[in-house]
Amino acid sequence: MEERLQKLIASAGICSRRAAEAMITAGRVQINGRTAQLGEKADLLRDTVMVDGRVVGRQTEYVYVMLNKPRGYVTTLSDEKGRATVADLTRDVGERVFPVGRLDLQSEGLLLMTNDGALMQKLIHPSFEVSKTYAVIVAGEISGALQRLRTIRDLDGEPIRPAQVELLRQGKETAEMLITIHEGKNRQIRRMCQQCGLSVKRLCRIAEHSLILGDLPVGKWRYLTVDEISALTGKEL
Repeated sequence: MEERLQKLIASAGICSRRAAEAMITAGRVQINGRTAQLGEKADLLRDTVMVDGRVVGRQTEYVYVMLNKPRGYVTTLSDEKGRATVADLTRDVGERVFPVGRLDLQSEGLLLMTNDGALMQKLIHPSFEVSKTYAVIVAGEISGALQRLRTIRDLDGEPIRPAQVELLRQGKETAEMLITIHEGKNRQIRRMCQQCGLSVKRLCRIAEHSLILGDLPVGKWRYLTVDEISALTGKEL
């Protein structure tokens, strides 16, 4: 049965209704992976409600999944335009898992998904500067562009850390590079390349934090190993 969020949170013994309202207003409460708004309702049998990254109302085993996201899929659990989502590819995981960060519609590759809200908040917070490596195919004049990519410190008025850029292959019309960044700004690599006169033809994330995509087939997922989970969370399992 649907109830107002502040009532659900108070009923779970987390705090009073008034304190729960303050938490919602402060953006500390999420419904199904998105920030909740004051006045919303939820059903704990159907919805996942989290306060400060912790699931409300039920104990659940944490699940950590690596997905090789294909192009054409939206990195959300649902889409108002009816487009395919990464949730469509992970329905058989057994638990509702949420994407950690984003890959835009035409990007592909490694996407971590989990129901561990605390880890999710840690990995996406800018202060942790999680490294992400992409295999990028570009078109345009590559001469001089590599050094420009390495020296970008500002992206449309936002400061960014310098990227590591390695040229893998250069053809007549395209070039393939490895680019490692430490932020997760919207379409960051595409915007960086555009700033240097390059057009991105393919963008695939192949590594994030301590995770490596490897030979996981496109559109498939797998559970993380015990060692991978320990490296991510910093806890021995």
